[in-house]
Amino acid sequence: MSSQAEVISQDQLDARQQGGKIKCLVWDLDHTLWNGVLLENSDVHLRDQVISVMEELDARGILQSIASKNDYDHAMDKLKEYGIDHFFIYPQINWNRKSLSIQQIAESINIGIDSLAFIDDQPFEREEVAHTHPSVLCLDAEELLQILDYPAFKPRFVTEDSKLRRVLYQTDLERKKVEEEYVGPQADFLASLQMKVRIGRVQPGDLQRAEELTVRTHQLNTTGYTYSYEELDELRQSDSHLLLIASLDDKYGTYGKIGLTMLECREEVWTIKLLLLSCRVMSRGIGGILINQLLRMAKEAQVRLRAEFLPNSRNRMMYITYKFAGFQEVQKQGNLVILEHDVSLIPAAPEYVDVEVSL
Repeated sequence: MSSQAEVISQDQLDARQQGGKIKCLVWDLDHTLWNGVLLENSDVHLRDQVISVMEELDARGILQSIASKNDYDHAMDKLKEYGIDHFFIYPQINWNRKSLSIQQIAESINIGIDSLAFIDDQPFEREEVAHTHPSVLCLDAEELLQILDYPAFKPRFVTEDSKLRRVLYQTDLERKKVEEEYVGPQADFLASLQMKVRIGRVQPGDLQRAEELTVRTHQLNTTGYTYSYEELDELRQSDSHLLLIASLDDKYGTYGKIGLTMLECREEVWTIKLLLLSCRVMSRGIGGILINQLLRMAKEAQVRLRAEFLPNSRNRMMYITYKFAGFQEVQKQGNLVILEHDVSLIPAAPEYVDVEVSL
């Protein structure tokens, strides 16, 4: 075995131990999900206990998809025959390289590729994926009955939002299809969704989801700060902090709790220490709506509003959101950017969404 192969093997071993790392498991089909090769014999059979593994992953809020070299219609018909097609989002069943399929899945779901795992019976396929995407956890199909015990597949909490995660993504697929077919201004489409945002203080029952949001949300996150359940509970009860959580619903259903913000409240200046949003609401303008509410609260309290921003390779959209809302840079502390808004001129809230605030 080459030294490089040894390093990759150790990395993969370490990845199994990273608690709650995996957000999506990508399945191969032949000799992995089922026994047999579908193109050679349609009479393939699901592997023992595979459905129980899939159901448990789903209950933990871990998404599932497919990267299989197969005929799409034939494979989907077989999945439907077994009544398990609904478990998979953005299935890539084609003749492309598995690494390309996995990249497409990550981009479609809009999650980091380092949060994916891939299970396949063929060493060649696993090595091809590992070579192209070293951060993807590659698993031998023989590990099927062990993966539920790997820390990487064990989120610290399983929240109500976690349990609904697949359904939430599938509802998003319906929204996207309607949006792609919509003819007219974007604002008119957003108005047609009949969106309602609810903003309120984090309550004890929200703490698990709040921690989950800080741990899982990297792209639409202004600072990347993470907080434990205990830290968030302390901040929730602090007289000098305000911890708010936001949920979103529309005519298609709920998005769940999709936003979290933490304010440090001093006598003359309030500072947004954290503002994050689920990537599923990126195109809904929710960041601006949350900021608008914070500006109104700061103006009522007669204080200036500052915001901390820690740039990385994925969160520039949040910087643009701050700038679009009227924040200006006032100083830098290393990589940390401090922005400020004098709250004298607050942008109007968009008319296409109903905002309910309960403080």
